[in-house]
Amino acid sequence: MLPAVSKADGATALQQFADGFNAANRKLDPTMNPAFEAGSLLAIDQAGLKAARALTPQGNPSFVPLAFTDAHFTVPKQAGWPKYFLADAVSNRKNTRWFLVFGRDGADAKWRAVYLATFAAKDVPQFRTDRDGYAEAVPAGGASGLTVDPGTLSRTYADYLNTGKGGVFASGPETDGWRAERAKAALQPGARIQWEDQAADFPPVSLRTKDGGALVFFATYYHQRKTVAQGSTIQVPEGLRGILEGPRKKTDKMAFTTISGQAVKVPAKESGGKVTVLNRIEAKTSAKAL
Repeated sequence: MLPAVSKADGATALQQFADGFNAANRKLDPTMNPAFEAGSLLAIDQAGLKAARALTPQGNPSFVPLAFTDAHFTVPKQAGWPKYFLADAVSNRKNTRWFLVFGRDGADAKWRAVYLATFAAKDVPQFRTDRDGYAEAVPAGGASGLTVDPGTLSRTYADYLNTGKGGVFASGPETDGWRAERAKAALQPGARIQWEDQAADFPPVSLRTKDGGALVFFATYYHQRKTVAQGSTIQVPEGLRGILEGPRKKTDKMAFTTISGQAVKVPAKESGGKVTVLNRIEAKTSAKAL
């Protein structure tokens, strides 16, 4: 069991992320993202750059560079690979604190950001650490001691959004609130929207908190199908033309795929509490006329 990273190397990884993020967003070049991102965050940010590049292929020279201050690093001790750590720092984006999970699959691999979340200071969990200040990684399976094992969270969340059943999630804008928004939007004058959520195979990342629970990062997909009345057509928004699959054509049916990344607080099993969604980010990764 060894520390995943030194704090000096963690700081270097955070700076390399900021440098890569700034270069990619200045050029609006999604081919640059794999150098500093992986997993669900790579899919989310690449989709955003593809959409933006379709609107302004010359790039965005006026892009304001991302910068971090007051960086902290939560480093677990881990055996084998992959390894990960959490960096949190104040960004110059509305002074919000960014939580970035970095991972790598081997000693010769680069650290790349795999999850991102932002949430209020009052919601920042206190992590359990040993006498040397190192955090505790939580097993993905049945030894987690949590109300929901991290390895099953993606499926559990997708099933809940599909059915409303399960009862393990606390009320909030990303749980029952989101289901209510979908129900309201499902039937509109002359249009219908259907949703289906799906588990994603990106590995979750979990760190034990002082209360025996955990902060867990995981991803899901959801699919939308929009149908408008016969004789009507769906206009693809300009902001989505960069992710359009196949030729543009008049259609009364379209399908959209979205990847969603969540950061949640999962209580210890013995507490009887519910999972709280702290933050969710998403991006449409494809649009297709049917």
